Amino acid sequence: MLLHTIFVIALAAESMSAALAAGRRNMDWFGVCVLGCVTALGGGTARDLLLGHYPLLWVEQPAYLLVTTAAALFTIAVARIMERLKLIFLLLDAVGLVVFTISGCMVAMEMGQPVLIVIVAGIITGCVGGVLRDVLCNDVPLLFSGELYATVSAITACVFFFGLQAGMPVEVMTIAAMVVGFTLRTLAIVFKIEMPRFVYVPVRDQSSKR
Repeated sequence: MLLHTIFVIALAAESMSAALAAGRRNMDWFGVCVLGCVTALGGGTARDLLLGHYPLLWVEQPAYLLVTTAAALFTIAVARIMERLKLIFLLLDAVGLVVFTISGCMVAMEMGQPVLIVIVAGIITGCVGGVLRDVLCNDVPLLFSGELYATVSAITACVFFFGLQAGMPVEVMTIAAMVVGFTLRTLAIVFKIEMPRFVYVPVRDQSSKR
């Protein structure tokens, strides 16, 4: 019940952050709602399609569509206030990342998938929604811009899965994985910790600048 409650809150937070991104690009209200739903539900949808897990998350629980749409529309009304709460939304996004990752792992484990697929399913659930948001906004996805995002998702998935394999209760490992993932993501935000970047300049480009 606790995980489900946090999951719904995370859905709303992801939809609201996506609605702000839509507003910065002057999208109409329909675009705001679509971007909110895609961001919040895209990761779970991609996971279900890849694993053949049906019905899809939002088809099985249509209320999730209502939650994400309502959150996106609510954002239109309070956007000016929300811009002042950027840090709070970054933290809520961190919560969403770890909660979505854990839920993705749970789905894959229930299907009897091997460890690698479980971890990948968690990463897909946690990260793909944000990638779709950035692609639809014509931005380089945050996931590929040095942010410590997918790495946090992978670590969260590993903590959750291997803790269960060690015989720990699901409730304990859910909380432990959430604490580890949220802490890592928060530290990355506060101290601006990033993944190493690959910078390649062809020799012909270097010579042309001389």
